[in-house]
Amino acid sequence: WSKGKLEELLVGLVVEGEAGRCEISDLKHVEGEASCSSRKGRLIFFYEWNLRLGWKGTVKESGEKHKGSVEIPNLSEENEVDDTEINVSKKKGEGDVLKDLMRTEGATKVREALRDYLRALKTEFTLGMILPTKAATGQELPAEQNVSGNTMQNSASPQSLDTVGVKIPTVKILMKEIFNSPADKLYSIFTTKDLVQKFSKCPAVIEAEKGGKLQMFDGCVSGEYAELVKSQRIVLKWRCRNWPDEHYAMVALHFKDMAAQTELQLECRGVPVSNEDSTRQCWKKQYFEEIRILLQQPQDSME
Repeated sequence: WSKGKLEELLVGLVVEGEAGRCEISDLKHVEGEASCSSRKGRLIFFYEWNLRLGWKGTVKESGEKHKGSVEIPNLSEENEVDDTEINVSKKKGEGDVLKDLMRTEGATKVREALRDYLRALKTEFTLGMILPTKAATGQELPAEQNVSGNTMQNSASPQSLDTVGVKIPTVKILMKEIFNSPADKLYSIFTTKDLVQKFSKCPAVIEAEKGGKLQMFDGCVSGEYAELVKSQRIVLKWRCRNWPDEHYAMVALHFKDMAAQTELQLECRGVPVSNEDSTRQCWKKQYFEEIRILLQQPQDSME
């Protein structure tokens, strides 16, 4: 997964300046590993990579073409991306202006791509895997298995939230969380684009009206709003990118106002059996834990 993601983000990356134009042409060497594990209810990431990229460029004034490489000897969680070593070299001959361009603007763009890789590792990759989960906490209701023998959940009335795109074995996930926030503020975090982008740390599409589109976590989660009752209820047609094509779950979020706190009840029907744990982790880690962090920020920063 990492090799494919790094290739997607780095190969074809263009750097232009007064000296000329350069482009990352290929990912020549990838050595290392990345992993994710769940310990005491938290996701722990490990990654350590040795990368070598090829680049090619054209000098603006003369039209001369040159080639070189970019070495990234230690991309790991021990170093910030800004501190990660990036070494640029060029084959013998003239064209040092291109080498200088790659050392400056090129290195900046490569670092941006590496940041995108790490963000995807912590969002897209975790949505595509089944993680071991901690024993259910007191606030989390047990999942209801809808699969028994040859029984499969397929379609039902919209009122029951059982509409599913294709006939595959599915389960229903029930979760309950308490937030130190009034219901109207918590509701706005799920329906306001700027606030969604703050807690998800990714660009998002949020059209909070019936039939409006939803896209989060670099496209790993998508869907649309099916029903909105201000400060009380949100119903979503919702899916993860790695699910079977055109298969959606129906998610109902119920907001129960308790003065300074809000009890949020989540009901997610139509989750593919093989994706139950990863979907639960997505809501717990990518949504609820990040929203709690956002709520701890000063009020003016949220506004």
